[in-house]
Amino acid sequence: MGFLTTTTTEHKYSPGLEGVIAAISGISAIDGEEGKLIYRGIPIEVLAKNSTFEETAYLLLFSDLPTQDELENFKMDLVEHRELPENLLDILNSLPRDSHPMEVLRTSVSFLGHFCPDKDKDSRGANIRKALRIIAKIPGIIAAWARIREGKNVIPHNPDLPHAANFLYMLHGERRPEDEEKIFDVCLILHADHGMNASTFAAMVTASTLSDIYSAIVSAIGTLKGPLHGGANERVLYMLDEIGSVDKAEEYVLDALAHHRKIMGFGHRVYKSYDPRARILKEYAKSLSEKNNDMRYFEIGDKIEEVMIREVGKKGIFPNVDFYSGIVYHFLGIPRDLFTPIFAMARVVGWSAHVLEYLQANRIFRPRAIYSGPIDREYIPIEKRSG
Repeated sequence: MGFLTTTTTEHKYSPGLEGVIAAISGISAIDGEEGKLIYRGIPIEVLAKNSTFEETAYLLLFSDLPTQDELENFKMDLVEHRELPENLLDILNSLPRDSHPMEVLRTSVSFLGHFCPDKDKDSRGANIRKALRIIAKIPGIIAAWARIREGKNVIPHNPDLPHAANFLYMLHGERRPEDEEKIFDVCLILHADHGMNASTFAAMVTASTLSDIYSAIVSAIGTLKGPLHGGANERVLYMLDEIGSVDKAEEYVLDALAHHRKIMGFGHRVYKSYDPRARILKEYAKSLSEKNNDMRYFEIGDKIEEVMIREVGKKGIFPNVDFYSGIVYHFLGIPRDLFTPIFAMARVVGWSAHVLEYLQANRIFRPRAIYSGPIDREYIPIEKRSG
């Protein structure tokens, strides 16, 4: 066969692996042309309206919706594993206060792997237990760091509260209104999985070597940390602040398009129509803006959407999940640099589900690269090299 080089004709190079099929999965699927997303066959709109994060997590991890007893046992398992070990809190207290929350989350999950009672076991049951421990503890890590860096006491988890409401309680030190807890619960559902995205693929690559699931989740967190994957909703808010008022929105968009600058929260590698998650979040952004008697962000965002769809909608560029989620989180009192960790809080379910699924018929990932360098190059002894 010889070297695989740029002169080889039988292989096609796909930058970023775009369009390359890397796995067969029954977890989630996206119809980018029609703007549809399903988890295990159920439309995301149906889950957002009827489900809870815990029920959706069970569905993604175990293929089917749970019975009442299965759901209660699953919820009890998550509550049982919420508590953060004291030595992890010591680590958090020792970190520089300007550490980014994603860096803290990456370090914390890696640290937890040292103390997992199943760390030397690689059965499916052990991997499920490891995944549940990570899913249960990530909200506490994020909330604890948010308070530690501000010199506040860490709030213990409330075993009577569900996953989403408990995080808001640990973050703020008090319950949020019930409607806000429900909105945040739906936000976690919307972010729980999204096919073969970069962080999911990173987790699967690590797991395919038969490394442990903690390492796989750390790989995913490190991948999500990159600004091309996570964090766009944070940058949407900075863009809205830069625009300042709705009367300046159209001029801003037109100028950005004329100078080929990206409008944050628009466009997606897969979707060529309106992201169904963005439709749901837009309604929440509007209702929370009205509730707080502060429509500025929403009105600027709505105007940006109008202009963008008019100008580039025909190219398949529409709002994605990030465009309105930042406004929602803003009104839930969540600091901007926690937006990406919250993404991880939800997506860890999808990461875990894909790892567990892939390991059932595992094959280590080993793509090839096309070589573009010289061949049969002469070796020159160092004493004869010029320069």
